[in-house]
Amino acid sequence: MKGEYSSNCGFCVPVMQPRNERAQQLDVESDHLLILVHGILASPSNWKYAEDELKSRLGNRFLIHASAVNSFLNTLDGIDNAGRRLASEIEQIVEKVPSLKRISFVAHSLGGLFARYAVAMLYTPKDDFTEDMNILDELESRGEEHPVFRRRREPKIAGLEAVNFIALASPHLGVRGNKQLPILLGVPVLEKLAAPIAPFVMGRTGKQLFLTDGKSSDSPLLLRMASDCPDGQFISALRAFKSRVVYANVRYDYVVGWRTSSIRRESELPRPPRVSMDGYKHVVNVEYCPAVASDAPAFQQESAQGKAAAQVSPDSKKAAAYHNRLEEEMVRGLQRVSWRKVDVNFHSAVWPYLVAHDALNVKIKWMHYEGAEVIAHVADTLKQQEQTVFFEASL
Repeated sequence: MKGEYSSNCGFCVPVMQPRNERAQQLDVESDHLLILVHGILASPSNWKYAEDELKSRLGNRFLIHASAVNSFLNTLDGIDNAGRRLASEIEQIVEKVPSLKRISFVAHSLGGLFARYAVAMLYTPKDDFTEDMNILDELESRGEEHPVFRRRREPKIAGLEAVNFIALASPHLGVRGNKQLPILLGVPVLEKLAAPIAPFVMGRTGKQLFLTDGKSSDSPLLLRMASDCPDGQFISALRAFKSRVVYANVRYDYVVGWRTSSIRRESELPRPPRVSMDGYKHVVNVEYCPAVASDAPAFQQESAQGKAAAQVSPDSKKAAAYHNRLEEEMVRGLQRVSWRKVDVNFHSAVWPYLVAHDALNVKIKWMHYEGAEVIAHVADTLKQQEQTVFFEASL
């Protein structure tokens, strides 16, 4: 089927072209679903450039869908609510397109958290094929492995093989803390004022981003999302993907800081690179970070006391200690899976402070064109992993 789509049912499905047009093209069914997820107060139209570019570069095997269920104000009623809506939308697509076998995500800004929540809702553990399991156990006891049986045992997302999870400038650690919300310029007074104002400006989502949601005795949502818990198998769902990639602006991003978007501690941030990689302007560094074994994040009594202080007096020392403690717990939890971290620096852009955040997905082409090579890098990342999948399937 040709990669041209109709959205009459709220999501995209292939539309048949006239035979004389199709005759010149490979008759390939779409079997890889690529979900694009926008950020706060945004809409699927923000993916127009990226969607067209990805279609052109990836070919007909990819069914590309820009999520439409969390547009504008729907982004403000909670990451969990938005994640559930996204999960339901994906289930409908999978039901309508039976040719789908694989799934990937590219999410921008807050959309990265929506996507992380959604994949936990869509996660199913490895299939229990008793006969295959016995064969695989026998092979493993001899130090051997069979790729077919391995694939059948793999967990699924929406019943599909999970391939890529890519987040662009997403606040994985929230936005509270020094320089985590760069629009505040790192000014302590402004950073202290942001937390109590957030619920009025950003609704329930704002409380979750500032780690003050729920009762003081309850773990905040973002901390729960760094573990497997009764709410969802968040880490297992991420681990199901063959590749996890975060793109982060090292400077100039006025919305999301480098630390939170790259899932790093302050001490882990390298010196901001300035030299672009060959063929990808503004992409300055790619680092593979293997999984780090550790205990699951914990919400102790001390954290509960700190959260209570943060809810009442966000500028208190207890509140600051609370956020530092939780940030460390979230980093530790999320680093239990491997990540490829791509650093981006728009230092040579004409207006870097105005474009950096939205250039990562080229939100408006004429304004954010500087991010075109970042989209090219994303496309090549997707293609590389797709080739790896086909190679494994041929074994």
